[in-house]
Amino acid sequence: MKISVKSADNEIIYELNNSNAAKTLYEQLPLTMEVEPFSNNEMTFYPPQKLDTSDTPLSSGEAGTLSYYSPWGDVVMFYDYCNPNGSLYGLGEVVSGKENIEKLGGTITVSIYTGE
Repeated sequence: MKISVKSADNEIIYELNNSNAAKTLYEQLPLTMEVEPFSNNEMTFYPPQKLDTSDTPLSSGEAGTLSYYSPWGDVVMFYDYCNPNGSLYGLGEVVSGKENIEKLGGTITVSIYTGE
């Protein structure tokens, strides 16, 4: 399962893991929404439905990871390290465009990546 996160000028491709949370996100695609910077290490967006975190591994918080912060219900795209915690779940890893994560802004489209 691969997804594309695209703004007007930038695209990031993630490969999702096989967790319930990743599958729940994948099933909601495509999504068009606002991306928001948070802290000094991440960009976030809020899918319309909460993700099922059962059988989902915790996130390492490494740059390039796609994670889900369950208390707030937001998907997190890390461009710098974040200390892991028990509420941060791993969804996948960047496979291309890691340098573009912190450049995202405004409206993004999150969709199934078809390789085209």
